[in-house]
Amino acid sequence: MAELDCDVLVVGYGPVGQMLAILLGRQGHQVTVLERQQQPYPRPRAVHFDDEIARVFAAAGLAEEVAAISQPSGEYDWRNAEGRTLLHFDWGAAGPSGWPEANMFSQPQLESVLAARADSYPNVEVRRGWEAVTLTDHGDHVETRARFLGGEPSDHAEGVGGSVRARYVVGCDGANSLVRERLGTAVTDLGFCYDWLILDVIPHEEREWKPFNLQICDPRRPTTVVSGGPGRRRWEFMRLPGETIEELNTEATAWRLLTPWDLTPRNADLERHTVYTFQARWADCWRSGRILIAGDAAHLMPPFAGQGMCSGVRDAANLAWKLDLVLSGRAGDALLDTYTSEQSAHVQNAIGMSRALGNVICLSDPAAAAARDEIMLKADGRPELALPPVPPPILGSGILHTGADEVPIGPAGQLSPQGLVADPDGVVGRFDQVIGTGFVVISTADLSGVLDEACRASLRRLGARVVRLVAPGTAEPLYQDQVAVDVDDFYLPWLRAAGYEVIVVRPDFYFFGAAADAVQLPALLGDLFAQLDMASKPAAPRTGVGRVR
Repeated sequence: MAELDCDVLVVGYGPVGQMLAILLGRQGHQVTVLERQQQPYPRPRAVHFDDEIARVFAAAGLAEEVAAISQPSGEYDWRNAEGRTLLHFDWGAAGPSGWPEANMFSQPQLESVLAARADSYPNVEVRRGWEAVTLTDHGDHVETRARFLGGEPSDHAEGVGGSVRARYVVGCDGANSLVRERLGTAVTDLGFCYDWLILDVIPHEEREWKPFNLQICDPRRPTTVVSGGPGRRRWEFMRLPGETIEELNTEATAWRLLTPWDLTPRNADLERHTVYTFQARWADCWRSGRILIAGDAAHLMPPFAGQGMCSGVRDAANLAWKLDLVLSGRAGDALLDTYTSEQSAHVQNAIGMSRALGNVICLSDPAAAAARDEIMLKADGRPELALPPVPPPILGSGILHTGADEVPIGPAGQLSPQGLVADPDGVVGRFDQVIGTGFVVISTADLSGVLDEACRASLRRLGARVVRLVAPGTAEPLYQDQVAVDVDDFYLPWLRAAGYEVIVVRPDFYFFGAAADAVQLPALLGDLFAQLDMASKPAAPRTGVGRVR
């Protein structure tokens, strides 16, 4: 193999590229990032992340930092032109992942938090002002030719080129991705296409917004009014038939549309106005050899479910643990093929849900809107009755425990929940922060006599944790494995109701599988080890990788 500059080259440094660099960097891998923009983009874009993504941030050690620049969403109402409530969501409580179900933020602030964490790893190098130009997969590495566009470092002249040799390249370079173009993949487009004017506003004085987030389903002008993070608000106005983008996307139009909310240049700052075209599409292939794509490079969706950035961070969480195992020699390269199969199926659910919501919202025909209102008002604000059904958000085929028909068994492919636990010293917190992350085996039974040394050795190679869950006040000796106390009676009743004595959770918090009896655990883990192709794989040497100069 040629001498390499890094393990993974990340092209693009938005939140998805940042999270991938962080997750790989904290595992000790050498990461280089190419970002064509010389400075972080200062304007808001994404404004929402859910409880699952909060869990990913927390697993990266960023719980406090992210909480400081975000706020729980609270209520979200959909109302018709007359102000009658069509739908009501209450997102004030914690979601299944143990963090607030919906959170609002400003993307520049989030990117600053993520960049600071990436900068804390000496094995992560970010090269701003560099544009990837060509990628060549040589079979054992990828060579990326890059061009310096200007900015720091000062010893480079504009137009000067260079190359980066990496084991893998991941394109997190957005909707107009060069890396996706290099893959040559087909794209599935659902034909959903609407233009919306996006306004980001900073009111001069604090104001109470009730409801906190609002969707106005008025055919005269479908409108979204939501938080843009602490101290900020966002408005979105759909372009109407016969209205041009040019006449819609002006500052004068922005202030005119904000008039009903008593916002003027005297009491608010218009931070940004721009027109976005909402689309629903995904790349059919996310990997070719040593080149992969993630985030907007792999998929685009309408914003109505707030899952655009969330889906990209899920990509990073899925890909990071698989690259970690492959780069360290603990799993075979074929593991990376499951990235596309798992995440593509999952994101198609998010796109389908976003599109379904958009079809409800983006009605400019009064008769169609009236028919919609009549149906939704009968549901009395309950989303489960008013909205079209969508498949559950589960992973596609991949590293999952399945039956002979390859259909996932039990919870395999579903997101695992998270509750509060305590360790034997009485430290109480969310499971991930008390016990740790990575592969986790959770059991309600003592596994001392269940797992032999060979199985435990394989678990150690994975960095897996084996945890015995007990009820508060359980007076039993400590076991060979970690012990966690189910302080809120969260896990034990759920496991009893589901009929599981043991579950296996992956590093991205999705279930690999479960078993009704602990004696079935060796077979369950044997399936996991076989799927990871772990047999007789020595650790890969960590030589020949140096800093990019």
